[in-house]
Amino acid sequence: MVSLKPERLKRYKDVTLLLVKYGRSDLVKQAGLEDSLELDDHTLAQTRPEAEELAADLEQLGPTFIKLGQLLSTRADLLPAPYLEALSRLQDHIEPFPFEEVDRIVSGELGVRLSKAFADFDPEPLAAASLAQVHLAHMRDGRAVVVKVQRPNIREQIVEDLETLTEIAQFLDAHTEVGKRYEFENMLHDLRRSLLRELDFKQEANNLITFAQNLEEFERIIIPEPVDDFCTSRVLTMEYIPGKKITELSPLRLMEIDGPGLARELFRAYLKQILIDGFVHADPHPGNVFLTDDELIALLDLGMIARLLPGFRDNVLRLLLAISEGQGEEAAEVTIRMGEPKLGFNKGEFTKRVAELVLEHADANLSRLNSGQVVLEITKISADCWFRLPSEFTMIAKTLLNLDRVVFTLDPTFEPTAVIRQRAMEILQRNLLQSITPANLIGSAVEVKEFVEKLPSRVNKILDMVGNNELKVDVDTIDEKIVVEGLQKVANRIALGLILASLIVGASMLMRVETSFRIFGYPGFAMIFFLLAAVAGGGLAITIVLTDVKARKSKR
Repeated sequence: MVSLKPERLKRYKDVTLLLVKYGRSDLVKQAGLEDSLELDDHTLAQTRPEAEELAADLEQLGPTFIKLGQLLSTRADLLPAPYLEALSRLQDHIEPFPFEEVDRIVSGELGVRLSKAFADFDPEPLAAASLAQVHLAHMRDGRAVVVKVQRPNIREQIVEDLETLTEIAQFLDAHTEVGKRYEFENMLHDLRRSLLRELDFKQEANNLITFAQNLEEFERIIIPEPVDDFCTSRVLTMEYIPGKKITELSPLRLMEIDGPGLARELFRAYLKQILIDGFVHADPHPGNVFLTDDELIALLDLGMIARLLPGFRDNVLRLLLAISEGQGEEAAEVTIRMGEPKLGFNKGEFTKRVAELVLEHADANLSRLNSGQVVLEITKISADCWFRLPSEFTMIAKTLLNLDRVVFTLDPTFEPTAVIRQRAMEILQRNLLQSITPANLIGSAVEVKEFVEKLPSRVNKILDMVGNNELKVDVDTIDEKIVVEGLQKVANRIALGLILASLIVGASMLMRVETSFRIFGYPGFAMIFFLLAAVAGGGLAITIVLTDVKARKSKR
């Protein structure tokens, strides 16, 4: 039974009721929570609520659970498709906090009164989310800016909720089959890391600068510029970019813009982030992608990012190519290289299911292949087959899934597979050029220098060993003695077989020769040959059987 802390009883009960409502009362009973939290049999009865209710319930539980829901929207291994779809639309729009709190936080963080820092500051927020709300303001030089202000006491609330969830996750991982398979604690570890990064607005300001530099080649994509002197860990001031969410564009407006061109530009930009930069905006859902007044794409809310190592990026490229080409077995092999098997991993079943998944989507409609959906489904297959994928894999699945939704909104006929194929060679060439850096060249030069310095002494040592007849070469190959003995046995058996065959043939011919010497009424010499052949043949058979049995036992 899990040890409950009295000060967290309300949160324990909230989580427990959530599990019960959505059909996991078995986990509650295994954890022994029904007695401690005074849950009756009626409450523990399994229900079948609508998927949309889960998103609403998480919104009511607060910011931590809203972010948890957004993370769960990528876990096809945990939830059925209707729930994933409902959670993918989860928007953390909640009531704004008072302007007095905004004034207090901004003034305290910037060290100056609000009226002194800005020419004007709109007290009504443009939007209010679970972690922060944003206000329109103008700098003293006339620039329009957006000020993102963190909610009061949000850090303490999130830390407390995460500790509560972690305690429950640890117990479920240790005592339930579901926990061992899905490793809830690891999932919460990823959530904690992501949330703490999002709560550091100074880090988000640095992200804005990095993305602007990485994506400067894409002229139709813009990133808000932060105002450095007005950014702290709880306040982020950045350039105001007027525009409208992609999801709020009317069908008529979509017809007026260059949807195909924008979709292609956006998709290429994210391929560069994932496959070249290794610095990825991991939350490109339609609410974070704006169409500006001058018909450009603006990327907002860049607090959630993923960092990918070079080896992982190479494997993602191979996986996307395998999916786009319908090569299911190759996709499975690449996925296996990206993770690690758990106890009970079934490689054959995993390869078969991934191959069938890729072929199924390829056969359905190659031009509209949803790579994000395929990658998401691979995470479900991995969990079913006891295979652990890194958290970065789930992040990429979420990124691709949200990206597919945006580009298909802009252009319903968009073909991501064609862009992946066209960009593959360019990406490989760029990766190769990036690997030829001054640091790599200097490292190679140092290795060559060490090789040249040590070469004379190594050559002298080898020549001394040759001159003293001390040089030995160990070759791990077949033992020729055993091979020769085996061949001799085979040759002996063949020779004896030929002799026996000759005796039988000779006896058959002597059967026609009439003679007074008979055995059992048959010509005597013929019968002698037959008897010799029979005895020798029986002996050969017994020898073969005994020798083979002895050889099998010695191998064991």
